[in-house]
Amino acid sequence: MSGALAFDAAWLFAGFLILVVLLAAGITVRRYLLERGGGTVECGLRVPGGSWRLGVAAYQPDELRWYEIFGFLLRPRQIFSRRTVAVIDRRQPTSEEAASLGEGAVVLECRVAEGDGIVELAMSDAAFTGFLAWLEAAPPGSPGSYLGQAS
Repeated sequence: MSGALAFDAAWLFAGFLILVVLLAAGITVRRYLLERGGGTVECGLRVPGGSWRLGVAAYQPDELRWYEIFGFLLRPRQIFSRRTVAVIDRRQPTSEEAASLGEGAVVLECRVAEGDGIVELAMSDAAFTGFLAWLEAAPPGSPGSYLGQAS
């Protein structure tokens, strides 16, 4: 009886291991598909009153698409129009934030829509430079803005 139990436990463990490998492969393939078009950076997102969520931001010509890092869908969780994004403030993360965001992150407070649509984005300093370049490279006549300059 104990031999059959050990055999069943081995199959159960093997099934669990296969499931973990398939989940990791799915997340890896999704990340590859998101990054293949270029213009992606690791980016944390926090809405007022919420906690930090880690993800990937993908630059598109007219919008910034934010995807959760641990997901399977190729649909973004948040989409920010370039015309409505304005960086209000930039700061270093607190010690608690740095523990979840990683060292070297910069926290940006951004207005993302008409009115009081405020979010915080966390990214590396190099990604911040690229983000500002993306905002400034808006087509002529569009009201893109950065560092608090009203759109």
